[in-house]
Amino acid sequence: MIKRYNQNRDRKFYRINERIFASTLRVIDSEGKQIGVMPKDKALELAKESLSDLVEIASKASPPVAKIIDYKKFLYQEEKKKREEKRKTKSTETKEVRLGPFMSENDLAVMTKRTRYFLEDGNKVRLVVYFSGRQITHPEFGHKILGEVINNLSDVSKVDREKRLEGRKLISVLSPERKKTNEKENKEVSS
Repeated sequence: MIKRYNQNRDRKFYRINERIFASTLRVIDSEGKQIGVMPKDKALELAKESLSDLVEIASKASPPVAKIIDYKKFLYQEEKKKREEKRKTKSTETKEVRLGPFMSENDLAVMTKRTRYFLEDGNKVRLVVYFSGRQITHPEFGHKILGEVINNLSDVSKVDREKRLEGRKLISVLSPERKKTNEKENKEVSS
């Protein structure tokens, strides 16, 4: 048996015109103004007079709510709302920054700057110090590097997970401090 992806699976279906089961409806016009509660037949007549469709938008309400609007226009407006909601939501990611236990000051400054950029962008950052070979015999150097980075970023972040040694990795997680990111957004808006 071949399973195919159904594109319409997440699409919501609306009853229109004669397919509406309810005998009485709360009717709304295309601008969103309430016309009133009336029998289905009278609502259908109003829809035909205005050369539109009667679309049931809230079937579980008591009485069900129907809107007098062109069905294609209604679907377009619903799709537009979904796109607008999707645009407003911002997904936060967890970025990973890899460090070494014996990094030079310049390399550390570059990685700190990159981490600051991620935090200001609103992402969580997972700082990982990798120990290779016999470097694991001196984990204190990794703790020192990680402590420096955390101290340098303390103005824009807070520590979600303290430094912890997991196998050959020393891991800590930072998240952006909300009040700091809001100040940055306010500065961008005022500019």
